[in-house]
Amino acid sequence: MKSCYVLLTDPISSVFENPAFAGADEVIAGEYIRQNLSVYRPGVRPTIPKFSGLFIGDGLQMVQEPYGNIWKKDLFYAGIRYCNIFFENIGNVYNMQDSEKRLWTAEMKALKAHFYFELMRRYGPIILVPENIPVNSEIEIMQQPRSPIDSCVKEIVTLLDDAMKDLLPMNQKEQTHWTYHNLESAAMLKAQVLLYAASPLFNGNPNYSNFVNKKGEHLVNSTYDKEKWRIAAEAADSAIQICLQGGKKLISGNVSQSSKLLNTMLDLEQSVLAQNFVNDEAIFMVRPQGIAYNFWFSWTLPYFKSTDITHYNGSVLSCIAPTMKIVEMYYTDHGLRAYFSRYQMSKETNTEYRDVVPLQMDVLGLHLRREPRFYASIAADRTYWQRGKGEYNKLLVTAYQGEQFGSHVSFINNSYPQNLSGYWMKKGTYSDVSTREYSLVTDREEAAIIFRFAELYLMSAEAWNEYLDMPDARVYKPLNKVRERAGIPDVESAWVNYSKNPEKVYSKEGMREIIRQEWNIEFAFEGRRFWNLRRWLTATEELNSALYGWNILGKTAQQFYNNFEGPVVVWSKREFIAPRDYLFPIRSEEVLVSGCVQNPGW
Repeated sequence: MKSCYVLLTDPISSVFENPAFAGADEVIAGEYIRQNLSVYRPGVRPTIPKFSGLFIGDGLQMVQEPYGNIWKKDLFYAGIRYCNIFFENIGNVYNMQDSEKRLWTAEMKALKAHFYFELMRRYGPIILVPENIPVNSEIEIMQQPRSPIDSCVKEIVTLLDDAMKDLLPMNQKEQTHWTYHNLESAAMLKAQVLLYAASPLFNGNPNYSNFVNKKGEHLVNSTYDKEKWRIAAEAADSAIQICLQGGKKLISGNVSQSSKLLNTMLDLEQSVLAQNFVNDEAIFMVRPQGIAYNFWFSWTLPYFKSTDITHYNGSVLSCIAPTMKIVEMYYTDHGLRAYFSRYQMSKETNTEYRDVVPLQMDVLGLHLRREPRFYASIAADRTYWQRGKGEYNKLLVTAYQGEQFGSHVSFINNSYPQNLSGYWMKKGTYSDVSTREYSLVTDREEAAIIFRFAELYLMSAEAWNEYLDMPDARVYKPLNKVRERAGIPDVESAWVNYSKNPEKVYSKEGMREIIRQEWNIEFAFEGRRFWNLRRWLTATEELNSALYGWNILGKTAQQFYNNFEGPVVVWSKREFIAPRDYLFPIRSEEVLVSGCVQNPGW
């Protein structure tokens, strides 16, 4: 059973292996990481290139040896086969109680459903394996066709419904089963599957009108079905109730810090961290096999000079950085996007920002009066970063070349780790642990959070908005739950009181844009945007643009901030070809062996 779950773990949780973390437009990395860390190397799991998302984002996906490939006999389809073997034999175990057999079977049904879902959102219609085919069967029997997407969704939902009959809530599970599916996670996975089924990628997508399997069946229905959104919305609401009954909640209410803003920032920080698997917001957690390399901090924490003995840590590289697009995506303190003089220097005078932004110091306007999620997630030049305890818990970020955080060399060096945008990622790190204390070998039992409660609120808001003719409380209420914890005004108040377009919140189209923005902000750097842009069919518009940042070789504010004229291109090798890239390619050899049809465009 553990072996089956291990097959799922790293491909979905590791920033190193899951292409969703680095494959969108949220982070920038240069040639250093592509040339030194992202290649096939003998003896280092050669079948899985590291940071494969970077190559997908560069438009280098291929059919010969696809990046992010999980459709193969020794990975997810191996996991599905092992699940089936388990189902065939669990009844023959003589020394297990029936209640234990039912629980284990339920956990494995949820796992099989999860394997299917991960395959489905990468490849679309997949091959279903209700039971294993005997190894001595005729080749024609082994070469099964891909099933229509509606059949795939139905099979996954059936598995989850069956599993939920016997799954325990997370707070009733034994510690040894914390990383296995629970009642809340199965309910959330069901809602997520139905959300994908309702989304534009699979619901009335005209690009797939000629996409058929070898039996001639249409694999994606090109007729839009509005009712799929209602089904998804009701599944999300049901999952919310199951989670609330199981004690799940949005993390909030910290009072240990010196200001309201710092307490909200701590709430947000803790929402994505789970030391020793403790987190009231987490619905499903796993333990990555490689630990440190699989978490962001190894790649995003600042790379200080070795002479800085207080902060230096040779184990962190700072070679992956937030993009300007994501920096500008966060709201202002009013809870909407409206930035004035954002590329000019200004001063903070409001004491509410004490210990977050230095008072009466020249700071870029873009870094002032931003929402708490910005300060909790992004370390920007001339703002404070809580990096440890005692005298070092308020470290001023100084990003110009030669400064503490800035580039150590005077040119872009492909053989040297550099932060290319001039911003650092706070999200996913502990503010009370100094950079020096972070290590590739850690005694923490650190969990990777796969599902968290905030996602269900956004799923509910999105699905109801798409189903209803006009948004109502079913849309606003769950969305405002997320915004309230984030420390910003509710959506109606924000737009009515501060926006030049207050009517936006009263239309389906306006709320669609707002909800998608909330997804992008709340789940920045958590691997959601990569998939959301695909299921929304907006990746073509978003992922063909160059990535921007500041001139990290600048030694003064004027040089660093490009004469205050706006950001500069940092990485331009970007390509997303539609409709081809909305689905991953199946490896060409696999297509030849299995006889299944390849995805359109490949």
